[in-house]
Amino acid sequence: MASKPNTTDTKIRVSKIMADRGMCSRREADAWIEKGWVKVDDVVIGVGHKADPSCQIELAPGARQERAELVTILLNKPVGYVSGQPEPAYEPAVRLITKSNHFVSRGEPELQPMHFEGLAPAGRLDIDSKGLLVFTQDGRVARDLIGESTSIEKEYLVRVEGEMKANGLKLLRHGLSLDGYKLMEAQVEWQNEDQLRFVLREGKKRQIRRMCEQVGLTVVGLKRVRIGRVLLGNLPEGQWRFLSASEKF
Repeated sequence: MASKPNTTDTKIRVSKIMADRGMCSRREADAWIEKGWVKVDDVVIGVGHKADPSCQIELAPGARQERAELVTILLNKPVGYVSGQPEPAYEPAVRLITKSNHFVSRGEPELQPMHFEGLAPAGRLDIDSKGLLVFTQDGRVARDLIGESTSIEKEYLVRVEGEMKANGLKLLRHGLSLDGYKLMEAQVEWQNEDQLRFVLREGKKRQIRRMCEQVGLTVVGLKRVRIGRVLLGNLPEGQWRFLSASEKF
């Protein structure tokens, strides 16, 4: 007698389905499910619930409101601050997010204690680099910027010293490897005699500095000026602002 197919084999946790669909992060999904804010096929579910990946998911107004209130912050990080966890003798860049450092434009909300709840850097910027650094409470933004499948461009202005190899520019654009991994194609061009412009779609540790070393150059200054469609613009060094509702990475 043929055995009955096990229909549960195809089911996965609803929190993963929600994250895969870009609705939120898995952590946020579990929090919303715990609050009773998630329906699957018209039924309110509990934490750990599994469903078919094609299921219908509906969010309660509370979840939609909470998501709308999540903030993303853009900081012009100076040299000497670390992006994430503090290191001996160095401060984390999040300490620059204060009311006195707020670059306020028209319509900007005021900084509140709740804006620090779950706020985390979405990506990194080396301690000896400066420019655009993103902090967010929104798991969807973090996923877009640092998820495994991200293809969002990051643009850098890089001051260099040394003599570039004859085929160095070609190698920087495509042909180098780091830690046994072949790097993705990059846009690299000279801006002037001592400055390069890099546009990358990946972010290996100290990637640009290590790429330059392989072609005979030493980086003496590095500034990130764009992430996706969001520009550093006129944001002063050491100051921050909120990402506006009209801005998308």
